[in-house]
Amino acid sequence: MTANSTGWQRIARRIAAALRPTTTRPRAPRPTQSDYPGDFTGPFTITYDPHPDNVADPGEVVWTWVPFEEDFSQGKDRPVVIVGRDEPWLLAVPMTSKDHQRDAAQEAGEGRYWVDIGSGEWDRSGRPSEVRVNRILRIDPAGIRRGAGKLDKWRFEAVADGIRRHW
Repeated sequence: MTANSTGWQRIARRIAAALRPTTTRPRAPRPTQSDYPGDFTGPFTITYDPHPDNVADPGEVVWTWVPFEEDFSQGKDRPVVIVGRDEPWLLAVPMTSKDHQRDAAQEAGEGRYWVDIGSGEWDRSGRPSEVRVNRILRIDPAGIRRGAGKLDKWRFEAVADGIRRHW
């Protein structure tokens, strides 16, 4: 009797899990090189305008597919900070938990500039994060996998100052 009830409990758990609402969006198909028009290079207005809804707004951190600089057909899921818009795209800067302060001179020599923003709700492990402020990505709103939080106004201003300094 116990083995049978265990089987039914397992089935009930699977059904409950399938019916449980989720806050993550279904994974969007990966863009190809022809889908991504390249990183943004023009002037834009840096905006802080987060709203508590399911739409990505400037000032919010989201997870999405980020193409590699050297080959837009390849990339990986990464957190990004939305910093503006270029319809129909969102404009964002990539984040990392890797500490670039140790090799700041080398990074600057390679043309990469980072701003420390500390830890926040966007990293479940509580690791400090950095934002690359001289690479502006175009993000398809439909390709956002999930929201991960928002930056405080002062952290966002530090990112905006870094973009203005290195853009």
